[in-house]
Amino acid sequence: MASKIKSKTAAKKQTSLPTPASPSRTKAVVLKSKVSYKGKVFSVTTDTVTEPGGVTSTRDVIRHNGSVIVLAVDRSVNPADPTILIERQYRHAAGQFLRELPAGRIEPGEAPLAAAKRELIEETGFRAKKWSRLVKYYASPGFLGETMQVFLAEDIWPGVAEPEADEKITLQQIPLSEVLELIESGKIVDGKTILSVLLYARRSKLLN
Repeated sequence: MASKIKSKTAAKKQTSLPTPASPSRTKAVVLKSKVSYKGKVFSVTTDTVTEPGGVTSTRDVIRHNGSVIVLAVDRSVNPADPTILIERQYRHAAGQFLRELPAGRIEPGEAPLAAAKRELIEETGFRAKKWSRLVKYYASPGFLGETMQVFLAEDIWPGVAEPEADEKITLQQIPLSEVLELIESGKIVDGKTILSVLLYARRSKLLN
């Protein structure tokens, strides 16, 4: 009798387990999707999906065309401690002025590198001879579909900025060592700037 009870209990436990992920599935199956909001910069979709782990749920997702970040570096004065081009501007969502790297949205049909070059000119007036991509990442994939690509701009020189009407930007060229101190002291709190500067310092072997 005891063995029969155990076997029934085991059977119940097995049937209560979630459906295992299919080894051939790496994306969710979208059962239903609607646009809940559509604005100039982003839209929001409400999706009913079955994910690879077998979970069916409703997800609200911010859809964005993607952004670029420009880490503009000047090594001409002190190669051991190059200056980083930093912007200071007011961010309403954060409710404060922030120090951050130049960045902006990729326009539909625009190549990421072309967007990076355009944003650097528009926001700062600077140009660069040498470009390379550092990293591509998701800013907050729990609800945001935006990818961000960081480009390193080297051999830079100044020019005339072409900011948009609502962009009030103050530019600073700050030595990397000071930027790292601002990050560590909590005076730079912008995520893309923290990630980009720390990655550059590590790859350049300038981070102790």
